[in-house]
Amino acid sequence: MPNVSVYKTDGKEAGKIELKDEVFGVKINKSAMHDAVIAHLANKRQGTQSALTRSEVRGGGIKPFRQKGTGRARQGTIRAPQMTHGGVVFAPKPRDYSMKLNKKVRALAMCSALSQKVQDESLIVMEDLKIKAPKTKEMAAVLKNLKVEKALIVTNGKDEDVVRAAANIQGVKTMPASTLSVYDILKYDKFIVTKDAVKAIEEVYA
Repeated sequence: MPNVSVYKTDGKEAGKIELKDEVFGVKINKSAMHDAVIAHLANKRQGTQSALTRSEVRGGGIKPFRQKGTGRARQGTIRAPQMTHGGVVFAPKPRDYSMKLNKKVRALAMCSALSQKVQDESLIVMEDLKIKAPKTKEMAAVLKNLKVEKALIVTNGKDEDVVRAAANIQGVKTMPASTLSVYDILKYDKFIVTKDAVKAIEEVYA
């Protein structure tokens, strides 16, 4: 089992914690992580883009000018794509970009991402994240004690004080363990997680 240090908010070590091999010590599967990231980004796309084709543009019921004698190229309708305000060729239409991943692939990707952080020594386990007040300077002080700049902070459940304290710090994101994603784990340099959140993650994926 991976054995990592647990830290206090002042940056001092508070002991050790054993992480479960089946979550934090699996063989890293880059293919599964890639699929999870692609699916995550695809599911965030709204797919609401839309433009009018030549058949949907208003007007065009009459030939814009006579066929010959004007010196201009012949035109049959003002709805043609080459005309100003005409229809769009291969116009984009609303569509669903969402992707579905097999449950086992999702779990493998998550465990691979967590194991990657352990191998890279980018996982920081906190005894707790109780701060004096939900202020930016309080969270900034904690990150300074941990010698961290860009990080993902994960708590067990939504902690409003932590969310508010970290909201204005560039390069820092907070989220509860229940909404954790492979994309967010890999995006940030450091993965800061409370002991309670570790247990919650292990309960789901172990």
